[in-house]
Amino acid sequence: MPSLSFLTKRGRAIESVFDGLAALRIAVFRDYPYLYEGSMEYEKAYLKTYAQSERSFLFAVYDGPKMVGATTCIPLDDETADIRQPFEQAGFDTDTVFYFGESILLPHYRGMGLGHRFFDEREAHARRFGTYKTACFCSVERGESHPAKPSDYRPNDAFWIKRGYTKEPSLRSTMEWPDVGESASTPKPMVYWMRKL
Repeated sequence: MPSLSFLTKRGRAIESVFDGLAALRIAVFRDYPYLYEGSMEYEKAYLKTYAQSERSFLFAVYDGPKMVGATTCIPLDDETADIRQPFEQAGFDTDTVFYFGESILLPHYRGMGLGHRFFDEREAHARRFGTYKTACFCSVERGESHPAKPSDYRPNDAFWIKRGYTKEPSLRSTMEWPDVGESASTPKPMVYWMRKL
């Protein structure tokens, strides 16, 4: 196992690692199923949401000076409208929900238990406040026959279920980003997963 170090940041302090986090998101989300043609400009605009929330949280993994893994979370009420909308429409008490953002690792660092550590850290952070009852996140749905789907692709569903999360097909949103090789953003269907805290 490589010699790794760990870093936590909260609220506005997350802004100090935006460059590393943005580069990592672009690298990991380029792969299927996200196929994200990212840009630093888009990333920094997206990540500002986390810097503006007093209760946001980042847990990052470093190999030397390089960020090789990271995970974030934020109160749902502090998220963007497109993330909040399905919960508001379904009548959820949104100020009791914590939203889990990315959970990303470069391929070389997978299989070391860091995925579980990411969930442990975020769940512990959300519970610290004593007012949040539910954790949630969303994932993209590409369909079974997407032409870019690798033959050996395995979705994370089994891992998420093992962590106690349940897919909620009634909770859906749409997000837009450009696919690899494209310059224009197109809508992508997203489905939510939830568990009690």
